[in-house]
Amino acid sequence: MGKGSGTAERIAQGTDGDGAVWRPAFSGLCGCLIGIGLARFAYTPLIPALIEADWFTASQVFYLGAANLAGYLAGALLAAPMAAWRSPVAMLRIMMLVATASFFACAFPLSFLWFFLWRFLSGYAGGALMVLAASIVLSAVPRSRRGLAGGVIFTGVGLGIIASGTLVPLVLQAGLVEVWLALGLLALGLTAFAWDGWPSSSAAPVAVPLASVSEPVSRFPLRALYVSYGLNAVGLVAHMVFLVDFVARGRGAGLETASWYWIVFGVGALIGAALSGRLADRIGFRWALRAMVLVQAVGVSLVVATDAAGWLVLSSFIIGASVPGVVPLVAGRVHDLAPDRADLQRRAWGIATTAFAIGQAVAGYGFSYLFAQTGGSHVALFGVGAAALWLALVIEFTAAKAVRPGQT
Repeated sequence: MGKGSGTAERIAQGTDGDGAVWRPAFSGLCGCLIGIGLARFAYTPLIPALIEADWFTASQVFYLGAANLAGYLAGALLAAPMAAWRSPVAMLRIMMLVATASFFACAFPLSFLWFFLWRFLSGYAGGALMVLAASIVLSAVPRSRRGLAGGVIFTGVGLGIIASGTLVPLVLQAGLVEVWLALGLLALGLTAFAWDGWPSSSAAPVAVPLASVSEPVSRFPLRALYVSYGLNAVGLVAHMVFLVDFVARGRGAGLETASWYWIVFGVGALIGAALSGRLADRIGFRWALRAMVLVQAVGVSLVVATDAAGWLVLSSFIIGASVPGVVPLVAGRVHDLAPDRADLQRRAWGIATTAFAIGQAVAGYGFSYLFAQTGGSHVALFGVGAAALWLALVIEFTAAKAVRPGQT
């Protein structure tokens, strides 16, 4: 089998140091960058251009945005069955190709249904990639390096946010068709880079059969983690969706000033996953996750407590960093709560991703309704978000009491 087989063996044994981490982790980064960073976040700055160019009406454009979220939920739900039908690595490659094809397809607005279908498929691929990439890579790297690997993987989300505020507007000067084609070419290059970097099936640890597990896994901590992660999504939506509007219109600072807050948000997102991953390697996923949720709760509460520009900048950075930063912590926590159970780890991570997707979708629609009912009160939205995060923190501490010996 040659060099590739030797690398896979070293990954499985955890004897290749950082070399066993970087290659599969960067493949995971490419998957998240394509499926989440580009397929989701690159669409946001394109919305005004799609309306102005008369590709679609304003209401249709927002329905197309919702199509991606619906597809993401479906992809997260079906990722595990797909991986059982074909090998997980094969499905990762297929989903990257589907997401890449969606960019090229969207360069040609043949009809609303055509565009809706490809936006749904791009979200579907993103959901599947989020579930499978993390579980496959983290199962194949040494336990002591999972924080680093998870940080690298989910940096792709932060890169997408940066691209959404910088690269896409630059290419947009050439036209909408050129933007979609450029995104497709970028995704194609990332797919080619990641193609041979995924851990082979022989590199993944063998799942322990149910009959051979002497101490059953306690499901309550996992279920509590799902709820906490869903609440985490609710807490982050206010910044992800309403931050720019809050600064521009809510505080009367204008769009130019608001764009700087979004850049601060993006800078935080770029480094958040790597920082949280390194923290987890030092203090463990349990305490790193608790610290992250606490910082998130404080960050969102700052918007409610004060309108001082300096505190709002800090809040933007904190929540920007936590959007991708919380993901590797939850993924690592899943592995802690289901040790030596690759089958349960994959299933649990899929459920966690689905819980986040549901929380995100519910908050998106719910916050829009609340915004209208409160006469356009941004502070009310951030207040609900802060409450959700404080509740998530309480749940995290409460669930720890049900962790069995041998779990962490």
